[in-house]
Amino acid sequence: MDLITYSIEQSLKILRNGGIILYPTDTIWGIGCDATDAAAIQRIYQLKKREEKKSMIILVDSKTMIKEYVSHPSEKILSFLSQQKQPTTAVFEKAINLPEIIINQDRTIAIRITTDKFCRSLIQQLEKPLISTSANISGEPYPQSFSEVSEQIKKGVDYIVQHRQDDRSSAKPSSIIKLNVNNEIEVIR
Repeated sequence: MDLITYSIEQSLKILRNGGIILYPTDTIWGIGCDATDAAAIQRIYQLKKREEKKSMIILVDSKTMIKEYVSHPSEKILSFLSQQKQPTTAVFEKAINLPEIIINQDRTIAIRITTDKFCRSLIQQLEKPLISTSANISGEPYPQSFSEVSEQIKKGVDYIVQHRQDDRSSAKPSSIIKLNVNNEIEVIR
């Protein structure tokens, strides 16, 4: 069995039982869980020492999956996302079918369609979106590679994905966009 297949199988066992994982994404190393599991999301907030009012990103595998968690997603945003070459997260209004803990007070949610083969396969087999938040304590710098992830984070998760731990290429977070009051795409980050 190859490392990707093994890592996916182990991750699925943890995620299906309410656990949290440390995993590589299409951007930086992240802490994740089943995005529909409020208790697991709460554990991530505690591990990161992050205020609940600060939202986290949700990874999906397709535009179709976005429609399961956003009521009437903006076609303008969906079209924009399909044209992007770099990982881009979009803020959508009217989040649905998700626990309150992950939805912002204004009912928005940040979602990225991942292009990473490992993440896509994991989401497809889980049949649910994943939480994706940087693998750091809130306020500290995000790790640009696995070697920069703190021991505190590594010890706080239930499983560390074996895939891509030796990858030393420098990574950065996704850009973030939303529709502004004039119904135009606005880059937040």
